[in-house]
Amino acid sequence: MSKISTKTGPQFELRPNLAPRLAAARQAGLGSAPFGSVFTDHMVAIDWTQAGGWSGHRVEPYGPLNLPPAAAVLHYAQEIFEGLRAYRWADGSIRAFRPWANAERFARSARRYALPELPLDDFVGSLEALMQVDDGWVPSEDDMSLYVRPFMFASEAFVGVRPARQVSFLVIASPVGRYFTGGPAPVAIWVDTEHSRAAPGGTGAAKGGGNYAGSLLSQVQAYEHGCQQVLFLDAATSTHLEELGGMNVFVVTADGEALTPPTGGTILEGVTRASVMQLVRDRGQSVVERPIALSWLLDALASGEVTEVFACGTAAVITPVGRLVGNGFDVTVADGAAGALTMSLLDELTGIQFGRLADKHGWTHRLA
Repeated sequence: MSKISTKTGPQFELRPNLAPRLAAARQAGLGSAPFGSVFTDHMVAIDWTQAGGWSGHRVEPYGPLNLPPAAAVLHYAQEIFEGLRAYRWADGSIRAFRPWANAERFARSARRYALPELPLDDFVGSLEALMQVDDGWVPSEDDMSLYVRPFMFASEAFVGVRPARQVSFLVIASPVGRYFTGGPAPVAIWVDTEHSRAAPGGTGAAKGGGNYAGSLLSQVQAYEHGCQQVLFLDAATSTHLEELGGMNVFVVTADGEALTPPTGGTILEGVTRASVMQLVRDRGQSVVERPIALSWLLDALASGEVTEVFACGTAAVITPVGRLVGNGFDVTVADGAAGALTMSLLDELTGIQFGRLADKHGWTHRLA
């Protein structure tokens, strides 16, 4: 077997896919496929055991996993994941946006879920190895990129409540366009006052599958009310904004101040969230992390004190919010139009990610 050398991590063994699907997939039109439904020819895999540590670094054909029914992840949800994008720049290179931040958060999530911490170099090196093999899958079309999903799960066959002694780490990737098919048009948000996403002392700050499973019922309710996403409130009082099912939330006041709820262990520390905060500060505008009461927000929208609301995350980047809907209220944000700061930040952030604007903070990392 041949070896793949990465500039960041260890060598990876290459087990090439002998029946690549790239040409057929491109002919079928990747841009029309639902987000995250088409996958590249290969995936990365690394094994861990309590006795031997990390080993078996390899790039192999994308395909089904050989998983026993007693695998601990199927019974106790000991699983974490990350999400980031690879971008094709005009010079043909492939870049990731802040992968080291994802690697650090992945380690924090592993710690919270009693999983082994993957070395940061192995995390970033796995992205470099996959891009060396599946570089042709990275789209060059406008507004398209490669969504990359590293994840780790308890693969030990053991039906007992304790941390697994055998774990698998994998990376898969999917060429994608915009998360919301309507583009950056304002979306409607269902505000769930009945269910909570996370509680103090829980796993809200970790990126684990269980957090998202618990949000899906609320997402169904959002669809039933004609909304595209759901916004959760704090578990203790159900009065303050926390985060959406898969995104952080920002509120912009009439004087240009950007407000966002503090993370505090119940909210995911989003990489896009941190980047947005920096870009706002770069403009000389204020960013304030503070509790945001739903009642205050509804009053501030009515009075004009709040002029914009937007959500942000890796998948959707920055999405303007046009309506807030909940039990007893249906409020339009700024006449349902996308706000000026929201769209300006979207243009700036995607400009950096695609290499159209200068990367003043050194956020991008060349993968291939």
